Amino acid sequence: MATPQIKICGISDAETAMICADLGVDAIGLVFYPQSPRNVSVDQAAEISRSVSGRLQTVGLFVDETYDTVMRHVEGCGLTAVQLHGVETPEMVARLVDHKVRVIKALFQVREPQFAAAATYAAHGYLLECGRSLLPGGNAETWNWQTAMDVARKHPVILAGGLAPDNVGPAIVQAAPDAVDVSSGVESTPGVKDHDKIRLFVEAVATADVGRPLRRIF
Repeated sequence: MATPQIKICGISDAETAMICADLGVDAIGLVFYPQSPRNVSVDQAAEISRSVSGRLQTVGLFVDETYDTVMRHVEGCGLTAVQLHGVETPEMVARLVDHKVRVIKALFQVREPQFAAAATYAAHGYLLECGRSLLPGGNAETWNWQTAMDVARKHPVILAGGLAPDNVGPAIVQAAPDAVDVSSGVESTPGVKDHDKIRLFVEAVATADVGRPLRRIF
């Protein structure tokens, strides 16, 4: 059975990061976006990265930051990958890739850059979500996940947006992604992860079969 990799985004403390590692999560997301309730400082991110070093991947999430800012965080926080969640250019992605940074580019159903732009980037994977909200991230909003399948046929895809323990199984069947990403769907309040919900999410993904060979993103 082929089950997608799992990324839990918006981690803000080492305890939750270590629980994710214990549960077999493949990657955690560390948000560097001041408007987000999940925003972390460089010191927080470095502590979290150290706590799970070698156990899972640590992905820094950035929104329209400069190359220099992203690289400072990569080096200062021990990040193993970055997720670009704004309107970053293909040139920005290529420059990071050239400097051996693993890059995930977010693409959106209803705003730019849209799904079709995957062909113009050289990212290691593409996180797909609706993008209807003004804030980056899925914002707990479900959408037509099946529309992600066309991209997943051609590129490594992370499905995101509105996922939770009770719907991630059907979403995987509809979109056939290589990985899934969740944040608010495993929270008790905005920015506070619920460890039981994380466990239930991981268990739900473990029973979902994509039905094809998967490309490893994390």
